[in-house]
Amino acid sequence: MKTEPTVKTEGWRLPVRREDVPDDGLHLVRDADAQVKERISLLAGVARVTELALSADITRHGEGLRVAGRVTGKVAQTCVVTLEPLDNTVAESFDVLFLPPDGGSDEDMPRPDSGPDGVDETPETLVNGAADVGAVATEFFLLGIDRYPRKPDAVFAPAVEDRAVDSPFAALAKLKPEKP
Repeated sequence: MKTEPTVKTEGWRLPVRREDVPDDGLHLVRDADAQVKERISLLAGVARVTELALSADITRHGEGLRVAGRVTGKVAQTCVVTLEPLDNTVAESFDVLFLPPDGGSDEDMPRPDSGPDGVDETPETLVNGAADVGAVATEFFLLGIDRYPRKPDAVFAPAVEDRAVDSPFAALAKLKPEKP
């Protein structure tokens, strides 16, 4: 029995532990390596991820962490109109709150909302005291990929056919007797 090789498709892992974030915050800048880009291209269903970078500011937020940043990159795709290869740029901003599994011990801790501050309304969970910044960046990068990429000059024009000749009604019209 032949077994297929298993491919790890978990995306990008960049855990940041709460105790490693100084009181004045932490600025994180990372470029993804070739293995991460390959895994994300499989997750995204694109030909290739040619560039992938993350820039984020991480601050303590009560018992949790707040991560605000931007993920950018380029993906190689196929135009849905011409079927020619093209490169698309992805640039997505994010602002996510990570809380302990129990929601934190501070009842007065500000909760995120979808208001003007741009914080996601559903907080992520700190796992063993760490926020996985790479997983969040992967999610936002995947959401930013155009699912129907089109070259700028590509125009879809269906083939023009004279369907009146082939229609069943045209055949019926031939059977109708002519009026004298």
